[in-house]
Formats: sequence, C-alpha cells, structure tokens
Amino acid sequence: MAAAWSKLLDQRRPAVVAGTVALIYAWSYFRFLRKQKRSRELAAAALVFDKKDAKKEKAHVDREFFRQLGSLLKVVIPGVFTPEFGYMLLVASSLIGRTLCDIWLIRNGTIIERAIISRNTSLFRETLQAFIFTMPMLSMVNNLLKYGLSELRLRFRSRLHHALYKEYLSGITYYRMSNLDNRIANPDQLLTQDVEKFCGCLTDLYSNLSKPLLDIVLYVRWLSVAIGQEAPGAMLLYLLFAGVILTRMRRPVGRMTIEEQKLEGELRYVNSRLITNSEEIAFYQGNERERRTLDNSFRRLVQHLRDFLEYRFTLGIVDDIVAKYLATVVGYLLISRPFMAGQRMQLDHNLRLEEYYKSGRMLVKLAESVGRVVLAGREMTRLAGFTARVSQLRHVLHDLARGHYVRSMLAVPAEESSEASGDTTKPRRRMELVPGAGRMITRDNVIRFQNVPLVTPNGDVLVDDLSIEVRSGVNVLVCGPNGCGKSSLFRILGELWPMFGGTLVKPAKEKLFYIPV
Repeated sequence: MAAAWSKLLDQRRPAVVAGTVALIYAWSYFRFLRKQKRSRELAAAALVFDKKDAKKEKAHVDREFFRQLGSLLKVVIPGVFTPEFGYMLLVASSLIGRTLCDIWLIRNGTIIERAIISRNTSLFRETLQAFIFTMPMLSMVNNLLKYGLSELRLRFRSRLHHALYKEYLSGITYYRMSNLDNRIANPDQLLTQDVEKFCGCLTDLYSNLSKPLLDIVLYVRWLSVAIGQEAPGAMLLYLLFAGVILTRMRRPVGRMTIEEQKLEGELRYVNSRLITNSEEIAFYQGNERERRTLDNSFRRLVQHLRDFLEYRFTLGIVDDIVAKYLATVVGYLLISRPFMAGQRMQLDHNLRLEEYYKSGRMLVKLAESVGRVVLAGREMTRLAGFTARVSQLRHVLHDLARGHYVRSMLAVPAEESSEASGDTTKPRRRMELVPGAGRMITRDNVIRFQNVPLVTPNGDVLVDDLSIEVRSGVNVLVCGPNGCGKSSLFRILGELWPMFGGTLVKPAKEKLFYIPV
C-alpha cells in the first residue's frame, strides 16, 4: 500500500508543481493589474510639478526608438577614427576570442573525458597540459573584455556629457529651460543619472547582443557540419517565435522606466529645494510641511518601484521559461534525433558518446545564446526609456537655442487674476508667447522702449504698452507696488525674457552693468 501511494505521488508530482507555478503566476499578474488600476484611480497630488497638461510619455522598440538611438550614436561615436570606435573593435575582438576559447574548451574537455574513460594516460597528460598552458590566455581574454566594456561605457558618457553641457550652458539656455520652458522639470536628473544609465544600458546591450549573435553564427556553422542543418534552423525559428511573444509582453517596461526616472528626479529636486531655501523654511517653521512633501514624493517613488518590481517578477517567470528552459528542451529534442533515429545508431558506444557530448554541448551553447538574444530584448526595452528621456532633453535644448519656448499657461480666471494683483477695476489680460514678436536694436548711449508690453513668460500682461527713453547721463527712478513690472523691465532689458512686441533700443549686453541691491 505504501509503495502504491508513493508511486501515485511520483506520478502526480509534476502536475502539482506545474499547478502551483501557474497559481503563483496568475496571483502575481492579477495583483499587478489591481495595483495599476488603484494607482490610476488615486490622483496623486502634484506637490512639486504641474502635471495637468503633461502628456503620458511612451517608449517602445519601434522606428522612432531606432531613429533617436541613431541620433545619439552619432554623438557618442562621432567617427570611425575615434577612440570609441577603437574600443568597440577591441570589445568585438575580445568577444570573438572568447567564443573561440569556448569552442576550444568544449573540444579539449571532450578529449580529456575520453582519455579518462579509456584510461589513456599520455593523452590525458597532453590535453591537461594544454589546458594549463592556455589558462593565462583565457583569463586575459575575459578581463580584456571587461576592461573594454568599462572603458567604452566611460567614453560614451564623456562624449554625451560634453555634448549636452555644451548646449545646456550655451548663452542663457540653462535659464530659459528653468524659467521660460516647462517641458523639462528636472534637468539635473537628466544630465547626470539618466545619461549614466543610458550609456550603461547601451554598452551592456552591445555586449549582450554581439556575443550571442556571434555564438549563434559559429555554433550553427559547426553544428551544420556535425549533425546537419535541421537542428540549427529549428533553433533559429524558435528564436523568432520567442522574440515575438516576449517583445509584446515587455512593452510597458519602457514607459515604466521613464516614470521611474521622473519620480527619482522629483525626489532629488525636493531635497535640493530644501537645501536652497533652508533659511526661509527655518524662519517660517516649515519643517513639517517640507517633511510631508518629501514623504509624499518618496512614497510615490516607492509605490512605483514596487509595482515595477512585481511586474518584472511576473515577466521574469515567463522569460526564464521561454528563453532558458524551453530553449534547452528544444535543444535536447533536436540533438536526440540523429542519435535515436539516424546514422549515428551504428557507431560504437564510446564514439557515439563522444559525438553526442561534443554536439550536445554545442547545441546547448546555441540554445543558451538564443536565450540570451531573447532576453536582450528586455534590456533594449529599458534602453528605449532612457533613449526617449535623453532625446527629449536634446530636442528641448535645440528649441531653446532657436528661441522656441513651450510653456503651459495657467487657466486663471480674470477676476481672480485682477484681485491677486490688487487691481479690481481692470482685469489682467493674457498674451500667447510668440518668440521674436518684438524687435531689438543695438545702439550706444540710449535705452528706448517703444510700445513694448511687459509680459511674464506665463503670459500675464503687467504693462500693456511701455514707451520710455533714457539717454546716457540721465538718472531714472523706477518705483511701484509689487507685481507692477519693475523687475520684469530689467529682465527684458537684460534679454532674459522674450519680447512680445514693440521695439527695444539698447547698448550691447557687454556694455551694460547691473549693480544688485
């Protein structure tokens, strides 16, 4: 009875394991969907950034991704005769050397095991000595590959860093991004952490794709000679099938990566704002309010990271099954056919064992390479998120350099705007931001405003039509209540704010000197 019960348990064990795994997967997936629905229903208060008009950014591995990536590659690899291209060749050479070393290790290991089984002492000593003498070269190839990847990542980051900061610190672009344009809420996050992660993902993807693809080419060549072209062809078809399935499942990764970096940047901004305004916060005893702001920002980040972690857990289960274990099963099925129903059935047992071991190891390596190519799509989806972020930064920098600004106008009623300004008789108008609407003329010894409206970047009209002339040697006192346009006049005079119309005649910027009070 005990033996029968044990046999019954052995028969049901695979079904129990499979059912348990399926239940865990279904529970994780539906829990993730429930949290996503809850996060959409809970409208988190935007305490730092105004996200009312913000569009939901998406990042997928599509034509737009490859266009953006190609544009960034021209920055990090400006030409063929550059150190970056040289290190890419070094990494490629190291990958080829490592693959050849793997093939040599398979052959040498097969000969060593055959010598042990056949008790061939001389052959065993010869192959073992060859392995010992080859160890320094194997170690050098592995570490040369690591060095090349690290140096390539550093050079990519240096190129992109210098290119972005050259545009960011060109003229007053940095001021325009923070004060006139609201498309980039946290440029410090983009210029530092996002650039670093983009270069790291790009380098890792280069290694994780080139090595398996090279392995596939070499192993397909060797296996086609050894066991025919049917098995390698079937593995490549499986690669296409698995890639299509997993690519569809990984689509949310790019969007979630963008959201993660945005929340990280928001948390960094809140901390830096606390340091910058520490005196005012301490004077007004606003520590509790700032603590709530920090806690809320951190809570949103943690919630998103936890959702992302659970999604990656669910996706990782499918990735491992499809890209690793199922690929190995396909490999075993393909390698078994020539030995169970082919010409190799007539071979001697030892020769058949050696042929199976050598071909089987290569086919397993091919299956692993196919799995790594499939899993590299996960890194490519994550790279799409960082590519979209860095490309958006470059696009905004180019717009600001041309004088094009994008700013969301606050929808404030006219009555509320007039009450806030203290003028209840005349509602404050708003003007659309049209860069280049005014005309600026450079002339010495005179400052002349001719029909120039004083307008904030947000569109609030402070002065409808200002006309004034100040010649050299004349003293003028500008006074008035808060919000009447005193500082705005000097911001327009200093070319910080754009002109909405009229004509401004002034000396060149280098001939004007302002004394702060």
